[in-house]
Amino acid sequence: MWRKFKSRFIGDKRFYQYVLYLAIPMIIQNAITSSVSFLDNIMVGQIGTEQMSGVAIVNQLMFVFNICIFGGVSGAGIFGTQFYGKGDYEGQKYAFRFKLYTSALITIFALCLFGFCNTQLISLYLSDSGSVGDITLALEYGKEYLAIMMAGLVPFALSQTYISSIRETGQTLVPMLAGIVAVITNLILDYILIFGIGDVIPAMGVSGAAVATVIARFVECIIVVVWTHMHADKNPYIAGAFKSFRIPGNIFKDILIKGTPLMLNEMLWASGMAVIVQCYAVRGLEVVAAQNISSTITNLFNIVYIQLGSCISIVVGQLLGAGKLKEARDADNKMIFFSVGCCAVVSVIMVAVGRFFPSIYNTEESIKELARMFIFISALVMPLCAFSHCSYFTLRSGGKTIITFLFDSVYTWVLIIPFAYILANHTSLSIITVFFLVQFTEIIKVIIGFFMVKSGVWLQNIVDNGSTV
Repeated sequence: MWRKFKSRFIGDKRFYQYVLYLAIPMIIQNAITSSVSFLDNIMVGQIGTEQMSGVAIVNQLMFVFNICIFGGVSGAGIFGTQFYGKGDYEGQKYAFRFKLYTSALITIFALCLFGFCNTQLISLYLSDSGSVGDITLALEYGKEYLAIMMAGLVPFALSQTYISSIRETGQTLVPMLAGIVAVITNLILDYILIFGIGDVIPAMGVSGAAVATVIARFVECIIVVVWTHMHADKNPYIAGAFKSFRIPGNIFKDILIKGTPLMLNEMLWASGMAVIVQCYAVRGLEVVAAQNISSTITNLFNIVYIQLGSCISIVVGQLLGAGKLKEARDADNKMIFFSVGCCAVVSVIMVAVGRFFPSIYNTEESIKELARMFIFISALVMPLCAFSHCSYFTLRSGGKTIITFLFDSVYTWVLIIPFAYILANHTSLSIITVFFLVQFTEIIKVIIGFFMVKSGVWLQNIVDNGSTV
């Protein structure tokens, strides 16, 4: 029994060395990238509840943009990974160009939306039904922060286009180092610009946090772009990538057909998460502030299962591209088990840390206590999220983007959002109970994911017959 279990779910030393070689830099890099918002939240949280809430709302909008960019590059990334596994660098170049087109379109749309609808978007999260905070002030701080943050959309989109392509080649160290430099830059500038330095540099408050974040985005972008072009031997797809913007019709069509559902999925999922947060926000500004505090630390811990899931897309995607279907299934089983096991440990650590984290903020005690409960519930559900996330990346690695669309965003909009809306708006249940019930709908997704992965419907090579001329 044990021998059979071990052979199916536990890999050898070499297997875990490779997984960790991929995962650790990605986890560190994303932890560092997330730390940009993390630092803004903590430092702005020292100023007051309205400032923190305004920044939190805008960061929720930025989250939707970030995920849309991620979805935009991920659709072509499925092909890029399998092209690389096949040794077809021309194909990977075309996938890179597709990412550039997609990122540009998403960024232009976001700039227009945030520029013309800033008041309406921020106001969606403000309700005067609570007992603390001034929603008018929160709105003004949010608009102030958003106006500056818009300058960081272009460098973020460009850096993610490059980073996703770098990762397809199995190189995860450089994005991590770029992230480290960016977060150090952000940390230093946050302190200087938010609080000021005597009479030399005036305190800019919320605006200072935004300026620091935008500069950090530019720093990260410059590093990954310059490194990629200076190391064309390690990134062969970049050679001649800008000599033409041509993408062969058959490849463009394949990426569009397979990638569009994935891009739409990411967009709808991210906007769905924003809608769920808005459902909670109708309970008052204290809920917005508590959610901000809890999501700040939860997002950091969630990076573990998010990046282990991304590793599945790399490892399994390369094996599928090379036609090694049996090895792909074996690797997938072991990586899912490893991810869930790691997250069970991480959730325990999060429970321990979560009791103390809200005390960092300069806000009302009721908000801190509410945040502690949100953190505790998020920690409990983390292993379930790890499994469903791995299931999603497993299906995606085989190009099953329609299935992932149904599994992720349709599930969110059809089940979770109506459930959250009804509980928050039409019941007298406490916000803690509402949050708990909504979070644990993840159990349904786990059951669906289990059967989808077990079926093996994702075991396919999508570039085997592709032409790159």
